[in-house]
Amino acid sequence: MYPHFFSRVKLIVISLSTLVFMLGCNDQQPQSSHHSMPPAAVSIQNVTKTNVPITIELPATLAGNKEVEIRARVSGIVESRNFEEGQIVSEGQSLFTLDLDPFKLELEKAQAQLDAAKAQVIQNKRERDRFETLTNERSVSKRDFDNAASNYDISLANLELAKAALNEARLNLEYAQVKAPVSGIIGRELVSEGSYVSGPELLLAELTDTTNMRVRFGFSEREQLKMRQDVENGSLTLPKNNEFDAHIILQDGSVYAQTGRVNFSDVRVNRYTGTSELQAKVANPDSQLRPGQFVRVRLDGAIRHNVVLLPQRAVLDNGTGKFVYIATENEQGALIALPAPIEVGEWVQKDGQNYWVIREGLKEGQGVITEGMARIFFPGMPVQVAKEGA
Repeated sequence: MYPHFFSRVKLIVISLSTLVFMLGCNDQQPQSSHHSMPPAAVSIQNVTKTNVPITIELPATLAGNKEVEIRARVSGIVESRNFEEGQIVSEGQSLFTLDLDPFKLELEKAQAQLDAAKAQVIQNKRERDRFETLTNERSVSKRDFDNAASNYDISLANLELAKAALNEARLNLEYAQVKAPVSGIIGRELVSEGSYVSGPELLLAELTDTTNMRVRFGFSEREQLKMRQDVENGSLTLPKNNEFDAHIILQDGSVYAQTGRVNFSDVRVNRYTGTSELQAKVANPDSQLRPGQFVRVRLDGAIRHNVVLLPQRAVLDNGTGKFVYIATENEQGALIALPAPIEVGEWVQKDGQNYWVIREGLKEGQGVITEGMARIFFPGMPVQVAKEGA
């Protein structure tokens, strides 16, 4: 029994010795691999400062150049609708026709009153001229002549009233053929044929002029203040009178062919959103753009001064901010990768590639690692330059 027990104890001691030896080997292995790790192959870009055109991209909505409410200026029964809903109509085209008979009768009545007024003027003029002759011959009194002259003057005034009444009747007949004040796209009818229209207070339809479109978008007050500060310190230049070129980006990502221009900036700030409204106008000859569309607007014309451009892949984020790796020589003269915190600005596109605008954190001549960052496992890791770009 005892020999067997001692043999088991001996076996356990040998196993523990083997385990200690293996653990000791494992403890030494990372150190040897750490010191023998080859430098990571990287590409670098030397820092140079330049002036860069930048773009600002914001969400926007489209509105027609003119959005008109179609209303009748006179009252009457709608006799016909003269358009198809959603079609393009021309300025001056009749959209609704009211019952014209009452207006034609009013026009005939006004014409007859005008003719009567003209005849009265002729009659009163003859009377005045006759009394004037008799007054000179002292056959009638001065008072009779004055009465005749007054009647003539009154008839002239009545003639002018008759002319105004005739013009009003003509206008009412014209207004009864409710016409489009501008060219554009007509919406759906809001009053059907046979309905009574009481006058301008009743909306008949809506018409939108889409030959030019208004692009409306909000710009945060915080960003505007920051841009003003950059303009004051000379690091940013804006287009004259803030007339940015405006490019429309549609929902599928395509860029609309026509380029617009910012033509309005509201002085008021929306207290709910903290933004002020801006507007650009863009041509829409083929009616491709429609009112109410949600798009994105890209504003061109601003220039950043003395900034660095880096490929977006070179800029990393550690959760507390953006940084890049700089290829730097250590005390022994070996090239190592050290992180450098940076302040980024806008994204820009150049030669089909995306870049960050680096505003602060880098000095001219530094070598920024642009490729091979995945091979850098810790700050201070040795690196070797496989490719260097100016």
